[in-house]
Amino acid sequence: MNRATAKLLIERYFRQLTEGCGNGNCTNEFCASCCDFQPLDNNSAAAKALELFKINAKLCDYHPSITASADGRTQEGSEMSDKDPGFTKEDFSEVHHLTENTVCTILGFCEEEGDYSALVRVIGRVFSNAEALMKSFRKDESNSTDNLESSKPADMKKDEKQSERSSEKTGASPAASLPGEALNEVFDACEVTVDIGAVRRVYDRLLSIDQLQVALVNALIYLTPNVELDLEYLDVYETNPDYLNIFIIVMENSNLHSPEYLEVALPQFCKAMSKLPVTALARLTKLWSKYDLPHIRRMMETFQQLITFTVVSNEYDGENLVNDDETVVAATQCLQVVFFASILGGDVDVEHNEEDEEDSDSDELTLHELLGEERLYKKGPRINPLEKELGVRPMDSIKPLIPFEDFINESLNDVIEMDKDFTFFKVNAETKFSFQTCPFILSVITKNQGLYYDNRIRMYSERRLTALFSMVQGQQPNPYLKLKVRRDHIIDDALVRLEMISMENPSDLKKQLYVEFEGEQGVDEGGVSKEFFQLVLEEIFNPDIGMFTYENDTKLFWFNSSSLETEAQYTLIGIVLGLAIYNNCILDVHFPMVVYRKLMGKKGTYLDLSDSHPVLYQSLKGVLEYMGNVEEDMMMTFQISHTDLFGNPVIHDLKEQGDQIPVTKENRQEFVDLYADYILNKSVERQFKAFKKGFLMVTNESPLKYLFRPEEVELLICGSRKLDFEALEKTTEYDGGYSKDSQVIKDFWEVVHSFGEDQKKLFLQFTTGSDRAPVGGLGKLKMIIAKNGSDTDRLPTSHTCFNALLLPEYSSKEKLRERLLKAITYAKGFGML
Repeated sequence: MNRATAKLLIERYFRQLTEGCGNGNCTNEFCASCCDFQPLDNNSAAAKALELFKINAKLCDYHPSITASADGRTQEGSEMSDKDPGFTKEDFSEVHHLTENTVCTILGFCEEEGDYSALVRVIGRVFSNAEALMKSFRKDESNSTDNLESSKPADMKKDEKQSERSSEKTGASPAASLPGEALNEVFDACEVTVDIGAVRRVYDRLLSIDQLQVALVNALIYLTPNVELDLEYLDVYETNPDYLNIFIIVMENSNLHSPEYLEVALPQFCKAMSKLPVTALARLTKLWSKYDLPHIRRMMETFQQLITFTVVSNEYDGENLVNDDETVVAATQCLQVVFFASILGGDVDVEHNEEDEEDSDSDELTLHELLGEERLYKKGPRINPLEKELGVRPMDSIKPLIPFEDFINESLNDVIEMDKDFTFFKVNAETKFSFQTCPFILSVITKNQGLYYDNRIRMYSERRLTALFSMVQGQQPNPYLKLKVRRDHIIDDALVRLEMISMENPSDLKKQLYVEFEGEQGVDEGGVSKEFFQLVLEEIFNPDIGMFTYENDTKLFWFNSSSLETEAQYTLIGIVLGLAIYNNCILDVHFPMVVYRKLMGKKGTYLDLSDSHPVLYQSLKGVLEYMGNVEEDMMMTFQISHTDLFGNPVIHDLKEQGDQIPVTKENRQEFVDLYADYILNKSVERQFKAFKKGFLMVTNESPLKYLFRPEEVELLICGSRKLDFEALEKTTEYDGGYSKDSQVIKDFWEVVHSFGEDQKKLFLQFTTGSDRAPVGGLGKLKMIIAKNGSDTDRLPTSHTCFNALLLPEYSSKEKLRERLLKAITYAKGFGML
């Protein structure tokens, strides 16, 4: 506990000992309001407060229902009747919680008097007291909204009607626009006792009055430190789940993102909210998932604005880490609640999960454990506590309410020190916050950095273990995953070598890849590996081999269910994909998204057919949407037939005796689901299982599955299809006498920018070993153009390992264009070192 927190707690004990809690029936022996309490002077109370702090004694909640009478004695005030509007100004001091009627009554009185001071005092008193706010706006005390319609301004009624019409047009959840009891029914499943409709109507009235805005800000500043202490040290939520009402009510304030809140009130509120137990956060998530899009987006933008405001207002470096900024950390943890609410509120598929590969656990100590590195190399994916409590993962989301991209905070990504954050993620998770525990806020570029550190450390560890083995056994150390292959037998050689490694010592796949082409010179600093990957993929995806089918319309490959190739061939492809991620190489593979979803643990479903098998998808969609008599007009059964790659007919029963079961309007959804399951899962089960096995051989211990979504995994493997050569030009460096102002460099960029799309891909292939942009775009490539002599007839050459282009100083732009085009067109196996 820090000193500021301890000071606040001790002050609360001191006030309890000197002033009491105000409850005439208090039974706490350490409270001045208790009838058995012996009064203390200030010095004794201070000493006693310190003693109570040390033993974590009970703290009472303050009871504002107690007022002072004329003779100075305290007496218990009677609760204000919600149904009796005839109050005098003096009565308002006895209001100890709020209802919609109470607020409207006081507001009406203030408007008549032309003075809002009475309402300011009531709002300040209730909103600054945890118990008072917790008891406010209860459903069981809510009034009939019919009685309040007359007190609403005309423009407020108009806004509600427009909101209802807007919800109907956008297809968003109409929950927020429902009146009174109807709105509460929507939220009843979340078991909250707050009348959310009443809260929203009250805020609509209050936030238009400047004096009340100030009162709400000050009340929140006073409230939140006490709430934080109660949650962290007194476990108040466990004893009273209605404590969650405080956070529900405060978050309905649509002005939380305004400057008045950003500096003090909202940061303190986020710190308090981050102290809620995971069960409370799950309840809050489920409630917010019922909200309509404008409300949940407002909450997302509130937390995002706080993070951005805090980040740009401070300076961070290797010593002053953003991970140590309590405000940013707390706001990120609060944003996580909105993130999962967005998933729950959208389209979700919590079923259709692939069976996880079971790892055989051994009782023997591993070398990593003997070396004290077991915390760095925990097996299995991490589990997010909130994710586990909700029973839903980002992977289960088909379409969230808010796009995933909107949760990424670029300002935060710019200041994160990923090497430090990775250490916290892998080693110090209990004591230090890592933003990788909330990967939704990180860009794929930032997450890729974390994955890079994980891969490199694993490589160095395997290298060290190899050296240790060689010293003990007296053998020559082999610190790399070394593949020596013949160019014209590349598949056979790679398959045999990788199969031997996977059987004898799978951990060797975690070593850094080192490729050597037999009979060719060249040291593999990354470029030779790139060419190896490219050649393997060209061979494997050759239609003549028949491992994959090719869809001309989508230009995508799919597993050939009739393939005659062995499972080892598919395992090799999985290993190649894993090695590409592990060694930070971009591959030219063209799979539909369902492949990456299946690799991450989800089965293919009907919706996945839209990009993998679009013609079939449209046909099945037509069946689902057909308005006529399905059975008589379509005459289909649960037996399907299709032709394989070789033109042979294949007949399959989706259910037992499927040819006897007609497809009807009642069972057509089952027919479509079984059809999709057969095409995407069952028919290619053998091939895909082998493919996934190879992929997991390399990636099973990495945080890949935890950090990345399927579309991001595709980006890691394939790179970006967007080729922004303007960004490449801005980041390119020059060497050997060239600069951006050299005439040959100006000519070079004019030539490159004039290339067509295919020629630009050839140029990238020649210079970097891949025709795709890395994660983050071409601006992240850091290409080097070096001078390679004066004017000559020699072709440009490249060092693909370093993304370096060696360019002679040609005498004219025409000659440069002709030489460069020839080099990139006939580059395979030539000029690549």
